[in-house]
Amino acid sequence: MSVATSPVILASSSPRRQELLAQAGVQYTVHVSGCDETQTPGESAQEMVERLALLKAKEVARHYPDAWVIGADTTVFIGGVCLGKPTSTEEAFEMLKAIQGKTHQVWGGIAIVRERSQHAICWSHVTSVTMCAMSDAMIRQYVATGEPLDKAGSYAIQGIGLQFVDRIDGSYSNVVGLNIASLMEKLRELQSHAERT
Repeated sequence: MSVATSPVILASSSPRRQELLAQAGVQYTVHVSGCDETQTPGESAQEMVERLALLKAKEVARHYPDAWVIGADTTVFIGGVCLGKPTSTEEAFEMLKAIQGKTHQVWGGIAIVRERSQHAICWSHVTSVTMCAMSDAMIRQYVATGEPLDKAGSYAIQGIGLQFVDRIDGSYSNVVGLNIASLMEKLRELQSHAERT
């Protein structure tokens, strides 16, 4: 994917998102947003990931008015509760205990902002993920690897956590952190429109 007319900037420090962009052939740079990622009262999972993705992209776009800035946010949702990144091993254990043997939703928000041309779009995807049954001992063994500690919902589908995923319904890359097929489609559309105007 060539976006020669404007640089592409990813407003995320996530290695998973960076790998997905690189695999898609996108040349990009990283500028991490310092936005507060706290969920607001009464906000749904979909509303939260879309708001935060757009907030991150807009924050970074102020520094690069000619660039396509990509913002993204991901959360795990089950039983009316959003599960973000755990703050401790015990919280990771509790999150995994809550989702083991059940189906949860992974919501992923994406935003693309280009300040100079006043482009700002935001959308989201949901993927249903069913986890295998996990004993407390299995969960503690997985938490001890350290992998769950910086992942929404406390597991990495692209890592050791894959062994606990029974099935998914929807985009796999959305669970990893970025629905890459949808993002690339939108980037191509925006680039094409920008070149015509």
